[in-house]
Amino acid sequence: MLAAEEYESTHAARGIVAAPHHLAAAAGQEVLAEGGNAVEAMIAAAAAIAVVYPHMNHVGGDGFWLIREPSGRVRYIEACGFAGSLATIARYHDLGFETIPTRGPNAAVTVPGAVGGWALALDAARGHGGRMTLRRLLEPAIRFAREGVPVTRSQTRLTREKRAELENAPGFAEVFLPGGEVPEEGSLQRQPRLADTLDHLAAAGLADFYRGDVGREMASDLERIGSPVTRADLERYSARERPPLEMKIGGARLFNAPPPTQGLASLLILGLFDQLKVARAETFEHIHGLVEATKRAFLVRQQVVCDPEHLPHDPAAFLDPKALAQRAAKIDMGRALAWPHEAKPGDTIWMGTADSSGLAVSYIQSIYFEFGSGCVLPSTGVLMQNRGCSFVLDPKALNPLLPGRRPFHTLNPALAELADGRILAYGTMGGEGQPQTQAAVFTRHALFGVPLGEAIARPRWLLGRTWGDQETNLKLESRFDGNLVDRLLSVGHELVVLPEAYSDTMGHAGGVVIHPSGQLEGAHDPRADGGAAGV
Repeated sequence: MLAAEEYESTHAARGIVAAPHHLAAAAGQEVLAEGGNAVEAMIAAAAAIAVVYPHMNHVGGDGFWLIREPSGRVRYIEACGFAGSLATIARYHDLGFETIPTRGPNAAVTVPGAVGGWALALDAARGHGGRMTLRRLLEPAIRFAREGVPVTRSQTRLTREKRAELENAPGFAEVFLPGGEVPEEGSLQRQPRLADTLDHLAAAGLADFYRGDVGREMASDLERIGSPVTRADLERYSARERPPLEMKIGGARLFNAPPPTQGLASLLILGLFDQLKVARAETFEHIHGLVEATKRAFLVRQQVVCDPEHLPHDPAAFLDPKALAQRAAKIDMGRALAWPHEAKPGDTIWMGTADSSGLAVSYIQSIYFEFGSGCVLPSTGVLMQNRGCSFVLDPKALNPLLPGRRPFHTLNPALAELADGRILAYGTMGGEGQPQTQAAVFTRHALFGVPLGEAIARPRWLLGRTWGDQETNLKLESRFDGNLVDRLLSVGHELVVLPEAYSDTMGHAGGVVIHPSGQLEGAHDPRADGGAAGV
């Protein structure tokens, strides 16, 4: 494993893609090389990553977009589905559930939103001179699904770890346990039904996923397995544009996704940390300050973030400078706040693109837990997410299950305009770790001047539980200096040093930059299976 300082960024003149799988990066790179723009490249990468990284995302999941246009306007596309019309608290109680299950048909609670987001993004791409056909953008994904791709290390590991809870989900074993066995790393994985579905969408248009032949077949399979999502729910769904959340710190403008995502927490961490006036990276003040800001931000998140039509408070009010100062004053730089609280897991991918016109895209796509609900619809090959299990079966709760309601989302893409004119699109997968890793990457790179590749590769930490993990304490990778670890322990942090130098627990982060000179830069996490590719 290379040292963190050896992870250099990729530089390009016309376009750049950063993705957690090299085939997704290549799909976007090819579009850019053929004259496509950054949004078109992201659509191609999004379709490809759904095929080649199915344990982290799929077409049966959700997606969120931040698109910065050359004019400086930042557009936000919310492509998350709502709970099906049969998804009532009474139904789950009648079935004997005290909580929504995490696997199986009753975990497939919400409409998949990602494909609807692709459709809105395609409209946005064409508004910026995009001329690529939908077939061309879906072509790599179709080829990967039909001809097969090598199974990644992380897919093999997670399939083995989660097999017992997934193998009985309808359709899972047929696709992801070929011959009844966990596929070995490097073995060829094909998804022929998914290839047919993507090929059909390339001809019929993305709306067919909801209101055409694909939607009809999906609805029939969902009814057959007992999911609460109906054909009428699919027909009623569309992605939508909303204003992003925005905050200023110093000379920078930061953008993130509003509720139902935890983008508020990501901005709060950085806003609170800014108040602490820390001078240098990798110091006790840097790590302790961000961890304590995370705790304060998560306490707000737990009281605020839900379906945007049911918000108890205005999220923007928490980002006001006076409110940030008051909350930051409660942070004790000499003592850790007692923890934990309820943690949010989740599996996800983040990808970024940028081009020489000034378009930059920060995109995140997910099925929540690894392999989502585990349910693969036989007619279409669609793997359904289990995002709806973040609802609770209590009508008085902040996020109660209710037909048509959108669930809490860990997903949140990030984008920033820096004081020196750089545009930074960045993000990560990792459930509870997403706001924390965003904060690590942003502070290192944007505030303390650490090169992008190194800022992503340097040792990271995680407070709470994330994908594949059950502990809620503070976890640090093994590369942290022992004196820093001792100092964190001395102020009351309950922590554990992980044996890995580069741990999957810390998520897979990435970033792309448009420099004022026009040069493009991109980097992705050494903890993942991808990288950055440019033209």
